[in-house]
Amino acid sequence: MNGSPPTPAQTPHEPAGGTARGSARTRALRAVRQGLRILAVELGTPTEPGTPLFGTVHSRWLRRLPYLVAFCFAVSLLPSTANVLGNDYGLNGGLVGALATAQTVPLLLAVTRPLQAWWVIFAADVLGAVALISADGTAGRAWPWTPPVIVGYLALMLALSLRERRRTLIAVWLTTGAAGVLLEPAAPDGSQSTLVLMFVLTGVMLLMGATLRERGDAQRKLIEQENISEAERARRTLLEERTRIARELHDVVAHHMSVITVQADSAPYRISGIPKEAEDEFGAIAATARESLAEMRRLLGVLRSEETERHGGPEKAPQPGIGMLPKLVEGTVRAGVPVELVLPEEPVVPEPAVDLSAYRIVQEALANVVRHAPGAQTRVSVTTDGARLTVLVVNSAPPAPSAPLEATGTGHGLVGMRERVRLVDGSLDTGPLPDGGFRVAAQLPLSPPPSPVSPLSAKESDSV
Repeated sequence: MNGSPPTPAQTPHEPAGGTARGSARTRALRAVRQGLRILAVELGTPTEPGTPLFGTVHSRWLRRLPYLVAFCFAVSLLPSTANVLGNDYGLNGGLVGALATAQTVPLLLAVTRPLQAWWVIFAADVLGAVALISADGTAGRAWPWTPPVIVGYLALMLALSLRERRRTLIAVWLTTGAAGVLLEPAAPDGSQSTLVLMFVLTGVMLLMGATLRERGDAQRKLIEQENISEAERARRTLLEERTRIARELHDVVAHHMSVITVQADSAPYRISGIPKEAEDEFGAIAATARESLAEMRRLLGVLRSEETERHGGPEKAPQPGIGMLPKLVEGTVRAGVPVELVLPEEPVVPEPAVDLSAYRIVQEALANVVRHAPGAQTRVSVTTDGARLTVLVVNSAPPAPSAPLEATGTGHGLVGMRERVRLVDGSLDTGPLPDGGFRVAAQLPLSPPPSPVSPLSAKESDSV
């Protein structure tokens, strides 16, 4: 009555450490079952079954190479395995044929399904080792893995390591070692154990193949990343050029909008006898023009602020045009490029967007000549037929001693030319010449067609 009752962990029939030992045994069994479950999952879940090795390479010969290698191994190992099992180890003919076929022919399957081929060959190798226990010629010979078995198994490991993930390869390696350890107690008298040799060579082959596969995967990912980076670079170049064009066109459009505002505001003072309704209409036009101009400045404020930060202040120079081409050519000549300029005899007054686009196209073409063909003879020609303006920049191959300042380019200049030509509904033709030079030809309409107005915007304008 005075003593406390025994706890469940300390009953009269069970010592205090019994429960602890039972709990440790339970945890160990649970860990073993979990490990076996993971092993079964890894060995039973192939990666990309049915996809041939080297199936993604472009070369047709490389795609056929795994089939050729597997065929050579199967054809050479089948008779040698049968000869070793029959003549050296003394097995009977029927068993020799079955084992030799099961240990070698599945190598043909390893090209597309290496894990399934491993199951067949591994089971055949274990059965062969069991059959050799009672064979007459085992004394003094390799066991449990014969030399042809080792060669074929290593070839299979190479195919397996080029396809399966690392955990599966570790499971195959451990299963191979466990099979040899379990067979070791039944080793025939006088046999030479190949357990350690097979285990080590299998690990080396799996490690080597996995390294090659991971290196190939890394190279493919690097190429994919480079392609993505190149596409992003091209997209960024296009956006940068469109941003630059938008900033320049903002100046052109802002000038016209300012003129409209001034004309509408000053109309009542310049024209006498305007009715009150017309005066109010002019006031509405001026107010709408001012609102449009303010809205456009707000929308392009970010673009202009970026330019301001980069150059330390806003641009105050007027937008260039065809009239400034002589000054541009003069600067290019000072850079060491002999340039001949041909302009129309009669003055040409294109639309501001066309005038600016023509200047920028010549500017980009001459900049490319300076970078990629320094010292090359260059001819700049600007002609017109009354409806279209033709800009032609042709350079010859650079002199022999000279070397290009840039071996490769980003294509920024050509992208800018295409965008400017597309803006004014023109056409552009660029390309190398047979003598090693380059040609840039652009045709721009002197008066670009107006932008099409949608039915919705037409209704809105009518309602205003």
